[in-house]
Amino acid sequence: MKMKHSLTAFTSLFFLLIAPMPQIVSAQLPDFTELAEKNAPSVVNISTKKSSKPAKQYHTPERNKIPEIPEDSPLNELFEHFFGNPNLEGMPDKFFNNEALGSGFIISADGYVLTNHHVVSGSDEIIVRLSDRREFIAKLVGSDKASDVALVKIDAENLPVVTIGKGKELKVGEWVLAIGSPFGFDHSVTAGIVSAKGRSLPTENYVPYIQTDVAINPGNSGGPLFNLKGEVVGINSQIYSRTGGFMGLSFSIPIEVAMNVADQLRTRGKVTRGWLGVLIQDVTRSLAESFGMEQPHGALVAQVIEDSPAQKAGLQVGDIIVSYNDQVVKRSSSLPPMVGSSSVDKLAEVVVLRHGEQVTLSVNIGELPDDQLASSAVSGKAKNGAEGELLGLAVKDLNAEQRNKLGVADGGVIVSEVTGDAAREAGIQVGQVIVMLQNHKIENVTDFREQVKTLQRGKPAALLMQEKDGSRWVTLAIPE
Repeated sequence: MKMKHSLTAFTSLFFLLIAPMPQIVSAQLPDFTELAEKNAPSVVNISTKKSSKPAKQYHTPERNKIPEIPEDSPLNELFEHFFGNPNLEGMPDKFFNNEALGSGFIISADGYVLTNHHVVSGSDEIIVRLSDRREFIAKLVGSDKASDVALVKIDAENLPVVTIGKGKELKVGEWVLAIGSPFGFDHSVTAGIVSAKGRSLPTENYVPYIQTDVAINPGNSGGPLFNLKGEVVGINSQIYSRTGGFMGLSFSIPIEVAMNVADQLRTRGKVTRGWLGVLIQDVTRSLAESFGMEQPHGALVAQVIEDSPAQKAGLQVGDIIVSYNDQVVKRSSSLPPMVGSSSVDKLAEVVVLRHGEQVTLSVNIGELPDDQLASSAVSGKAKNGAEGELLGLAVKDLNAEQRNKLGVADGGVIVSEVTGDAAREAGIQVGQVIVMLQNHKIENVTDFREQVKTLQRGKPAALLMQEKDGSRWVTLAIPE
């Protein structure tokens, strides 16, 4: 019996040793060779030339060189009076030629090429070089600074074109590839992954950037960003760097945004954007608490511009925009691209939180005026204010001169003294006007004091502060 048991154990061990081991499946990195080979002919190198006047150089009688003086500097007249004509020895008679390099890609067989605005801006000559080394002098069809997109045209036919994809379908972690001319090295290929989507940069309001870790350097600007299907999903536009070189943070314009701009430039010669007419800011944790929200989200309205689509539709200061045309507004930076891409003179559905209740409004979207292009949202840190022991502020009614200077037609109280630490920390300053407290419009000092009495201790209070440059919500911690 023992022998039989040993034999059985040996047989099981034998078959275990000779049985095939489970196959180990390992993830492989993507092969970019076919993608790069197929799409490289559609990517172009762009070089530009710009003429500029040389800086003037003056020399004292002792031949001590004075630093270069710009052509339009008022100091030129002074130095010419004392030291005569500037020394331009060895310089061209009138102009220097400054050269810049970038990239682009062909979107139509008859010669339309997409690139960045900053690549071709201010240039006197645009030279497009193809992968087969043919060169063309390009014509600038149009350029849009706000989106950093430009469209140029070369006189050629039957050109290889890229396949346009959908940047909105990209997923974080997805592989992407860039082709461009970093530092003038034509058709360099770099790869990486999508790091984030919908990024808002400090100076850009209308582009929800795609962030990647693809190596992008000077000269890559204007080149295409491909997905693994070989479709263009973005235009490489900017890098975040402390050195001027690649540091793992690259930003691309979604191709939908770029193509929309290109179509407008091609058909109308300019770009129009939707306009709502509000100044907005982020909802912070303390602001959310003061407005009775479970968590921060949406875009808080700090100002409604007079005679704007927002005012006509009934939007109010203190409204929190949480949805625009069925798109969730997670942060204030999400709203400008949504509005900007809207059709002008079309109705948009805007959902706001007002006094804790959802209100749906229909807004007839207007066209963004040129003077509103750089001020679509409130930015910067809040400055501070409060009343009596509770808020740490002293306030007064406004006189006619103050109202005229600060643009306050009626209501409000002006901060005359900041006495509390909480008010100072909130950034409130003497001379600012408190126009609202917890969604209540302040009429005068008496009204303000009555509203202060209704505040709950230990809870933050939301104040809408106004000064000459605009208005902004701040929160002020109420002591226990």
